[in-house]
Amino acid sequence: MSRPVLRPFEEADLPAAAGLLAQRHGAHRKRHPLLPADYEDERLALVEVTAVWESEGASGAVLAEEGELTGYLLAAPKPAPMWGPNVWVEAAGHAVREPEHIRDLYGAAAAQWVDAGRTAHYVLVPDDAELVDAWFRLGFGSQHAHAIRPVPSGVVAPPRDLVVRRAARADIPVLAELDLVLPRHQGRSPVFSAGEPGTYEEAVADWEESIDDPGYATFVAVHNGEVIGSSVGCSLDRSSAHSGLAKPDNAGFLGFAAVLPAARGLGAGRALGEAVLQWSTETGYTSVVTDWRVTNLLSSRAWPRLGFRQTFHRLHRLIGY
Repeated sequence: MSRPVLRPFEEADLPAAAGLLAQRHGAHRKRHPLLPADYEDERLALVEVTAVWESEGASGAVLAEEGELTGYLLAAPKPAPMWGPNVWVEAAGHAVREPEHIRDLYGAAAAQWVDAGRTAHYVLVPDDAELVDAWFRLGFGSQHAHAIRPVPSGVVAPPRDLVVRRAARADIPVLAELDLVLPRHQGRSPVFSAGEPGTYEEAVADWEESIDDPGYATFVAVHNGEVIGSSVGCSLDRSSAHSGLAKPDNAGFLGFAAVLPAARGLGAGRALGEAVLQWSTETGYTSVVTDWRVTNLLSSRAWPRLGFRQTFHRLHRLIGY
């Protein structure tokens, strides 16, 4: 019996890698049937793996046993400075027959990334417990959650002392203020996000331009006559963070929600999320997707309580500390 062979990923490996990816996605859909069925087809899985391979700066490794490919890992950098000197393993960038083998593949591929100065590593992993554990034992930790739920069949009324309605142009000043609430919150402990919050003036200008865009449904929560929170729903097609295997068919997107700090605890966040869910039902979507930083104590508790089930874990590792 020959020993397993680890070597760099080559273009000729794409068809076999697509087969592994299609198998992984089929197993994933048994837990989350709302995920797109298309990528159980090896031909469409090949499109996804090829796109990763053709990304600028892509590199990786494969594991072969008895001449058969049994695992692969592919990653590429992103140019955005907020991610640091990075490399990303996207949803289509890895698949293995045995979860433990992802550790061997990472060991073979990561040396090149670190030698190139890319010390911030990110990976999008299906919610397979053994696979997540293997990544954890490579020094990765959970950073971000992707989640899905079916649209609701009934209407949930907001708490008695809250009114939830569609936003109007007169709400722009407080909508702009709420746009800054979320990034400021995530810049603090325990999230410590590096994202820049922007300015109030920029937020006002954005709302002046987009408030009438029919592709977005913006809701506000009102308490004692004052707007205290907002949420935004749209088609998942408008989210660049959800694509390929992680993009369900015909899905709405809970893209934003924030409540003024002084008004938290009144149930406004949940009511605003329910408003987007109800809008998604009325619009004809079959599911709703959202995502959150797992270190955001508010959203990581609010959205699972609203019925969202995590489909992918974005894991992160910073080398050298």
